[in-house]
Amino acid sequence: MLEYDEKRDYIRMDVDCKVTYKLIDSDDVKTGRCLSLSGSGVSFVADSSFDVGLAMEVNVLPENPVTPPMTAYIEVVRSIAKEEGAFEIAGIIKSLK
Repeated sequence: MLEYDEKRDYIRMDVDCKVTYKLIDSDDVKTGRCLSLSGSGVSFVADSSFDVGLAMEVNVLPENPVTPPMTAYIEVVRSIAKEEGAFEIAGIIKSLK
């Protein structure tokens, strides 16, 4: 039997649903794709890179009507270029709306 020792405080769940996001000081809302979600963080695909430390509002919009949407305020901790014109953004959830 394989043993696995989880190092995270919260288990990360793979997610594939729509997400909207914007910088806190902006009204420019963009749409992306949520990749993963945990009790302390979120990652999603965006069409541009964001600097580490930026504050954002993220709305996770599940396609399953049983799962409610979630609005979170995050701090960007990682921005990685993927294929052309796509970036994986990871953030720590600072608070929920």
